[in-house]
Amino acid sequence: MSRKKRIDSLLLYHDLIFGIVTALEARDEYTASHSNRVSDTTEQICTLLNLTEDEAETIHIAAHVHDIGKIGIEDRILRKQGDLNDKEWELIKQHPVIGYEILKKVERFEEIAIIVRHHHERWDGNGYPDGLKGEEIPFGSRIIAIADSIDAMMHERQYRKGMSAEACKSEVEKNIGSMYDPNIANFILEKWDIILKVDV
Repeated sequence: MSRKKRIDSLLLYHDLIFGIVTALEARDEYTASHSNRVSDTTEQICTLLNLTEDEAETIHIAAHVHDIGKIGIEDRILRKQGDLNDKEWELIKQHPVIGYEILKKVERFEEIAIIVRHHHERWDGNGYPDGLKGEEIPFGSRIIAIADSIDAMMHERQYRKGMSAEACKSEVEKNIGSMYDPNIANFILEKWDIILKVDV
């Protein structure tokens, strides 16, 4: 299959999967709007990194569907205001695996499924679900991890206010080498003002 046909095929399936992600909005409005913002930010980062069209589109689609596994999480947990207890937190931590299981069944979404599975891994190996460390974590997952964190920190939830851009930037900087890939995180910090022009 040619590169153009592969990208066209991914985009076709992306539209289908987007319909499922949109269905999440009825259950958890934050998840749907959050996924759109993370996708936009990820696309901007990929463009600034000068990735190939194929790689950039794969990571962009993965970002759009990174939380699709939340469709398998109970409403009472998704909509809970305030902190989750230990049992609820363990259930929430299953959403990357649920997303992986959904997406790997879609033709030509194997790589996207793997990126989604690992978007909550940490550079130091203390993430989930598989405790991958450093460059064991897929490159796309490392990009989405930072884009996801930026959006989560800067946007208000019912139980907390969003951070300012400067406070968020400081948090990203503090977590370089622990949560985040140092090369990607430092690049994002260098391009911070450009990246934050994307729907923040």
